[in-house]
Amino acid sequence: MNEIDPARRFSIDAVRNYDAPAGSENPGGINDVARQVASQYRRDTMSPIMVSGVLRMVEFALLFLSGLGVYFYYVGFFNYLAWQYPLAIAATSFLAVVLLDVTDCYQIAALMRPLANFGRVLLVWAGSFALMALTAFAIKTSGDYSRLLFGTWFVAGLLLVSGLRLVMSRLIRRWARDGRMERRALIVGGGKAAEQLIRSVEKQPYNDIRICGIFDDRNDKRSPPIVAGYPKLGTISELIEFARIARIDMLIVSLPLTAESRVLQLLKKLWVLPVDIRLSAHSNALQFRPRAYSYIGSVPMLDIFDKPINDWDSVAKRAFDIVFSLIGIIVFSPVMLATAIAIKLDSKGPVLFKQKRHGFNNEIIEVYKFRSMFTDRSDPTAKQTVTKNDPRVTRVGRFIRKTSIDELPQFFNSLLGSLSLVGPRPHAIAAQSHNLLYNEVVDGYFARHKVKPGVTGWAQINGWRGEMDTNEKIRMRTEYDLYYIENWSMLFDLRILFLTPIRLLNTENAY
Repeated sequence: MNEIDPARRFSIDAVRNYDAPAGSENPGGINDVARQVASQYRRDTMSPIMVSGVLRMVEFALLFLSGLGVYFYYVGFFNYLAWQYPLAIAATSFLAVVLLDVTDCYQIAALMRPLANFGRVLLVWAGSFALMALTAFAIKTSGDYSRLLFGTWFVAGLLLVSGLRLVMSRLIRRWARDGRMERRALIVGGGKAAEQLIRSVEKQPYNDIRICGIFDDRNDKRSPPIVAGYPKLGTISELIEFARIARIDMLIVSLPLTAESRVLQLLKKLWVLPVDIRLSAHSNALQFRPRAYSYIGSVPMLDIFDKPINDWDSVAKRAFDIVFSLIGIIVFSPVMLATAIAIKLDSKGPVLFKQKRHGFNNEIIEVYKFRSMFTDRSDPTAKQTVTKNDPRVTRVGRFIRKTSIDELPQFFNSLLGSLSLVGPRPHAIAAQSHNLLYNEVVDGYFARHKVKPGVTGWAQINGWRGEMDTNEKIRMRTEYDLYYIENWSMLFDLRILFLTPIRLLNTENAY
């Protein structure tokens, strides 16, 4: 029988289907101290992964351009450019960056100690040249290359990379000191286990973790208000509100893996947040294979959940949104202009309707739509769902709602960044089903907000659009939204985007 990796036992389905004890949900505001601490962390930080990723590209460009510079210095800029030189320079530069990555020279700890890691950089750079020379010898082209030229490039490239790393070490230390580059973590669970975890993390000399506080459901007798110098800021339910004010990157659960029911109870509340969730394994008696762990310095962690669409994925998705939003605005500008004129001629009031909706991480955003209702009968809170033949809807409004033309201004939302082109559709903040808010109908509803909401989405192209007049409809829409979040890829976004116009031809549920 195949062994089940214990590090994977807390799957998303297991957490969602876990029947938490009654009374485990106690939503509420946070105390003044927690709110004051959260306000200190409102600003986004630079991701260490992004910083090291950009450095890879900069070092490749630096090595390649320095090699070309040396070549042009020796042979002249206007002389014949032999193709094998730029090719060899590019290949060597690329190989050097790959080897620097393999030898962990782009880890933050290594970047903060350039002198200590100079020997490793020198060895990688020399190894890249040795492999280039070996390749040239094997294909019998080594006689075509100038030893003086490549010797000069070797020295120049080494000096440039070393100088860049000295500058980067100072910048990274400054960014870490100013709180501009760090991973912000909250400890879930207090007492001795949390104290041991904090001490272990703080012992790591060059980690990028900033512990922002502790949250624990237990009272002060079982869980002290101050642990290793960090305050207990509230309960687990209050942590959710805290994480929606502060920009938190990681939750570290300091409970033993053997307390599975307690861990599941916590994750039942926490999985809706767009953060990495890690289970501390530093004091666990159970030992797994090394590859089952991730590490903060040398402190082992079990990865429970990862923040969706993070780091370079978020850069790619943002670029996707900007490019296709601009294309959409240009292509549909005649339709939008004609719609604006028709709305003005049909009824009094503004052309655009702004509605407050839930955005990423439950933030309140303003979404633009063409006005489809009479101004004096509009419902900005969306407490009353629009129904078939609704008297509040204008003549032009019926047409633009049925054809989804009323949604076209949301291309500007996507361009400005409050929406994404593809994602879970944003719901109005007071949207209800049978006098119940959507989050009261669907367990884990706010997990839809782990990513930016979208102009179109997986639920919409599968028929779950229009009036949400039954609890089952909102449950199914949420299921499709969660499927999208858990299976996101750029190809998935492209598929949804190109299927949207086809699926919008079915107007059965749109009114």
